[in-house]
Amino acid sequence: MAAISKIATGNGHGENSPYFDGWKAYEANPFHPIDRPDGVIQMGLAENQLSFDFIEKWLMDHPEASLCTAEGLDKFKETALFQDYHGLPEFRQAVAKFMGKVRGDRVKFDPNRIVMSGGATGAHEMLAFCLADPGEAFLVPTPYYPGFDRDLRWRTGVELVPVVCESANDFMITIDALEAAYEKAQEANLRVKGLLLTNPSNPLGTFMDKETLKNIVRFINQKNIHLISDEIYAATVFMEPEFVSMSEIIEQVEYCNRDLIHIVYSLSKDMGFPGFRVGIVYSYNDTVTNCARKMSSFGLVSSQTQHLIASMLSDDKFVDNFVSDNKERLFKRHKYFTWSLAQVGIGSLKSNAGLFIWMDLRKLLKEKTLEAEMELWRVIINDVKLNVSPGTSFHCNEPGWFRVCFANMDDNTMEVALSRIRNFMVKKKETMVPPRNKLWRRTSLKLSLSRRMDDFVMSPSILSPQSPLPQSPLVRART
Repeated sequence: MAAISKIATGNGHGENSPYFDGWKAYEANPFHPIDRPDGVIQMGLAENQLSFDFIEKWLMDHPEASLCTAEGLDKFKETALFQDYHGLPEFRQAVAKFMGKVRGDRVKFDPNRIVMSGGATGAHEMLAFCLADPGEAFLVPTPYYPGFDRDLRWRTGVELVPVVCESANDFMITIDALEAAYEKAQEANLRVKGLLLTNPSNPLGTFMDKETLKNIVRFINQKNIHLISDEIYAATVFMEPEFVSMSEIIEQVEYCNRDLIHIVYSLSKDMGFPGFRVGIVYSYNDTVTNCARKMSSFGLVSSQTQHLIASMLSDDKFVDNFVSDNKERLFKRHKYFTWSLAQVGIGSLKSNAGLFIWMDLRKLLKEKTLEAEMELWRVIINDVKLNVSPGTSFHCNEPGWFRVCFANMDDNTMEVALSRIRNFMVKKKETMVPPRNKLWRRTSLKLSLSRRMDDFVMSPSILSPQSPLPQSPLVRART
């Protein structure tokens, strides 16, 4: 047999991670309320399915936005013919405007700097190719998205150096941690070319405050390394304070070399369109912008998708309503989900963004080891039949944390998932409670979860940016 490449025969894709193993378990036995009621429920996919009715209504009202309708036929030929890698002008203008909108219109984006790619995956790889050579490195705060090992390393030959963050300060990024990672890279003879941030964070569901971001900008300027700010969850911030983008910070610091600043964006999370593969590189560096645009030939967004997205995002009234209502739905789902977990003694990191929670199961570990975490995870996958992602796969150095996605399912499926968690915790508690107390504990747990999602009704004014958000009993309880 003829020899093939090292990329083809290697493990650089990272598919052997428990993160992807959980997906395989789901795909082998997916839950269905009728056909597979005992199947695995997918809670490892960060997808937003809560607001598709808004999208569907807009599509019904605007059939001309689709080239596959009689109303859109007059645009079919010109869109179907060759388009260069700059992208449709109306697409770039609409995306630039939307990026500003979800950041509170506090900053404007130049459509001429919008470079499209095949999702955020393609955007990250393009930037890795533009900023670093094989064998050079990026610093990445932990815990971080497992796909980065594939996106930035697999084909580029770039290395990732973890910046270790800890639960003692809610996994906040500190200058001491950045300096320690930078020194570790130097000791390993790795040239550090940049720092990759995910803000809001996947998997934490939190975002950085202004002071932290300013300190990070000072750090990368002092080291003269690049900063990639992944902001694909910008519009999922459902509770105050407001999200702060790196694009705002560079206008507020006393000095910043803007040639070092690059933003990755996508419509996969904020609009719920992962299948459209709309990724964006927005660099303040002219050379990087020009190079990335040429590289985008390998992963362009289809002209048909560009046409639809341009039409949708140019509708200001729709965008305003969608962003506001989507945040309200995320808030309601997050509040109910975390409250339900709290009733059976499960805590999570306090969060206000994203499509997931960072669930704390440390007290369920037999011992504080990664092996014990994996043992618990296998029980959750195989017995409880929930695909949740272990912290190990996110390079978290503290065992017992799990990412759980809450926005990728309907209400009924969520109730089934919560019921399975409740039953699991009842069994766990029974192994630790004296026999005479078991009946009382079981009854108490069932009563405490008798409230349903309908109890969690919100006032439309809760999410008003003009007024402070009242702190819910749930938020006060999760300290």
